[in-house]
Amino acid sequence: MQDTTKPLEGFSYSRAFFEELVDTAIGHAKKLGATDAGAEASEGAGLSVGVRQGALETVERNRDKSLGVTVYIGQRRGNASTSDFSRAAVERTVQAAYDIARFTAEDPVAGLPDAADIATEQPDLDLFHPWPITSEQAADMALACERAAFAVDKRITNSEGAGVSAQQSHFFSAHTHGFRGGYASSRHSLSVAPIAGKGDGMQRDYWYSSMRDARALAGPEAVGRYAAERALSRLKSRKISTRECPVLFESPLAAGLLGAFVQAVSGGALYRKTSFLVDSLGKPVFPAHIDVLEDPFVRGGKGSSPFDEEGVRVQRRQVVEGGRVQGYFLSTYSARKLGMRTTGNAGGSHNLTLASRLTRPGDDLQEMLRKLGTGLFVIELMGQGVNYVTGDYSRGASGFWVENGRIAYPVQEITIAGNLRDMLMGIEAVGADAYNYGAKTVGSVLVNRMKLAGN
Repeated sequence: MQDTTKPLEGFSYSRAFFEELVDTAIGHAKKLGATDAGAEASEGAGLSVGVRQGALETVERNRDKSLGVTVYIGQRRGNASTSDFSRAAVERTVQAAYDIARFTAEDPVAGLPDAADIATEQPDLDLFHPWPITSEQAADMALACERAAFAVDKRITNSEGAGVSAQQSHFFSAHTHGFRGGYASSRHSLSVAPIAGKGDGMQRDYWYSSMRDARALAGPEAVGRYAAERALSRLKSRKISTRECPVLFESPLAAGLLGAFVQAVSGGALYRKTSFLVDSLGKPVFPAHIDVLEDPFVRGGKGSSPFDEEGVRVQRRQVVEGGRVQGYFLSTYSARKLGMRTTGNAGGSHNLTLASRLTRPGDDLQEMLRKLGTGLFVIELMGQGVNYVTGDYSRGASGFWVENGRIAYPVQEITIAGNLRDMLMGIEAVGADAYNYGAKTVGSVLVNRMKLAGN
């Protein structure tokens, strides 16, 4: 059992210190006359090292700490924060939050979560794996990754650099509706961005590996080699003429389509009516073969958490079943605005997986290209051309033109356009090449038809 009076590896403050700090803040808020109050103390630390062209470029160490305080006077809310943990600074911060609440307009749905929604169980989800790597070791790893990229082919002529990052944080939070909890977590990564070719014909690409446990990272040689192969595959890219065709999204980009759906069915967009999926609960948004699962309890998962940012209970659930929306992503505030109950998603979604009931184990990328037939395979998207009010979608793209299920040649400087409502409903297949991108896992996704703007 962890001794909470001593700091964990790599930290300056203990769990017990944070508990006392939070209790002091909440106690002072009640003393001032607050109806309710909450506070969160946190600390983060990390190392980031960057190299380029075989030379060390940057070494950065970060260390930050914060105490955030929220005060309610009836249904008026105030918030303030500080990085000074002295008693006087804590009391000044609480006073500032209290004064803000005094002069803020009443909001009929403002307030802490209902006691019935508070998380009472807090399982250990194996989220903390400190990586005691030195700056010299990190530089060696980044250099090895970049060297591996250059070694693939003489046509790898340059590099935007390689980097290694080791980050960790911990927090403790509590509020007057009975919640007390916190945990430590880590996130480590390795990346490289090689450049192939010369002059006007240069092409870049990148690859990375990101894990909570550094032992699970892909090797620097593997990351460098794959990034180089991606850059080389894009040499001699062409433009293509304007047309309509099916589009296959590479799995990391397909996670963006899932992210667009999440944003459209999240509380803030729904109660403001700034979403193309308002009132979509129980209605088909995807074809009947698509399911979306949310699971906050995946051990070591990048989107795992025993509770949400408000201390609310989280749950494993089918967000989409048979293509139909079974649930939104709601915080306490947005749920009350909609006359609903929180789904435990204050702070975002938790480990989403989009899957098709039609997917077979052999549906790797080659099989997905065969299903695409003749059309566009997209491996890079540019710009932020998504209108969540209307669902209109238009983004710059690069990738490969595919004919009869085989890659014919690389393409660039094109725009793909459509409407997210049609794109989600037009998903014909999901590959077995599942890729975890942050808190989302999805294979490559085939959309039946989109507009391509080229020459």
